[in-house]
Amino acid sequence: MDKLIRLRFYKDRLFKGGIILMTVLSTVPLLLILFYIVKQGISSINWDFFINLPKPVGEKGGGIINGLIGTGIIVLVASVIAIPFGAIVGLYLSEYSRDKLSYWVGLCVDVLQGIPSIVLGIIIYLWVVKPTGHFSALSGSIALAIMMLPPIIKSTEETLKLIPVTIKEASLALGVPYYKTILRIILPMGFSGILSGSILSISRVAGETAPLLFTAFGNPFINTNILKPMSSLPLLIFNYAGSAYEDWHKLAWGASFVLIMMILFLNIVTKILERRWKIQF
Repeated sequence: MDKLIRLRFYKDRLFKGGIILMTVLSTVPLLLILFYIVKQGISSINWDFFINLPKPVGEKGGGIINGLIGTGIIVLVASVIAIPFGAIVGLYLSEYSRDKLSYWVGLCVDVLQGIPSIVLGIIIYLWVVKPTGHFSALSGSIALAIMMLPPIIKSTEETLKLIPVTIKEASLALGVPYYKTILRIILPMGFSGILSGSILSISRVAGETAPLLFTAFGNPFINTNILKPMSSLPLLIFNYAGSAYEDWHKLAWGASFVLIMMILFLNIVTKILERRWKIQF
């Protein structure tokens, strides 16, 4: 009996050690990537880097102000499009989960989540850019909005499903109309899931390059008109990293560092909000 207990103890320790080893092995590449980006990019970070436009070839210095402004505008417009629509679809899937239409909508969301971003960029190019005859930040925002939908829909659906049906039944039994029950009770209780899904989707699309190559196209100057081509950090990194000039390489590393820090910050905020507004029953 003692030998059997010791054998089980050793197996338990071996299994636990294997899990820790696999966790470390999966974490180390991420840490190495972050370390290398910080090492290469932090030397380019200064105040001028954030307030100046990129310099022409041969001139030292320059900044990424056009990319920062462009990324903010494109992602903001995409969020305005995707978040309300995604929350409504997630609400429908949670409220009518047994309907045939709900099944097919959920299937379409799963398929949409697996479509490569470059394919979405080509589709929006054919749907928006080609008919209008010019590239624009709006077309880029539409492409990013489509990419944002699956995380928002799924997080909203799963969060609302956690809310006990008895709460909705109690509200309806008291004579509260269905639409008021949804707007004033169900949606506020699922706010954490909608918010966390929205922030995660923003952090996902903030670093996308492929859709913007076919839509927003890029702009070496500051532009706030969403109907014209606009720069963004991913486009700036893509263009400058593939150039033959060392100064542009440094600019690309600096922009990469800024973009990674932005995405890391958004993910940390998501985790904090999830813990603070976690649904508990």
